[in-house]
Amino acid sequence: MRVRVSEADVHYSGNLVAGAYTLKLFGDLATELAIRHDGDEGLLVAYESVHFLKPVYGGDFLEVTGEIVETGNTSRKIIFQAQKVIQSKDVGPFDSSAEYLDPPEVVVKAVGTIVVPKDKQRKRKR
Repeated sequence: MRVRVSEADVHYSGNLVAGAYTLKLFGDLATELAIRHDGDEGLLVAYESVHFLKPVYGGDFLEVTGEIVETGNTSRKIIFQAQKVIQSKDVGPFDSSAEYLDPPEVVVKAVGTIVVPKDKQRKRKR
């Protein structure tokens, strides 16, 4: 998923966005992965680890990725990563200045578990 962080998502002074914003994106991504894998939204039940590595500001563009790395009877372990691909804070002479980051900056990493009850699992037809 790639999203632009809205000014409405700013929570702290200096145009800083709360870390919970990225966790919400991880939750949406976990839901998509569960639907693709099991045909049901499931429920993100826990984070094993979360690492906030760099700040996120209003106006930044984030790319969020996730991969199911372990599958149990009802649980799926997911590795998440959020990268900043465009930054807009303090990058140029104008309020509208922005910078494409090559390579992108990893801002958050996490490991989480989603659960899909057995009676709701429908394997995707290929």
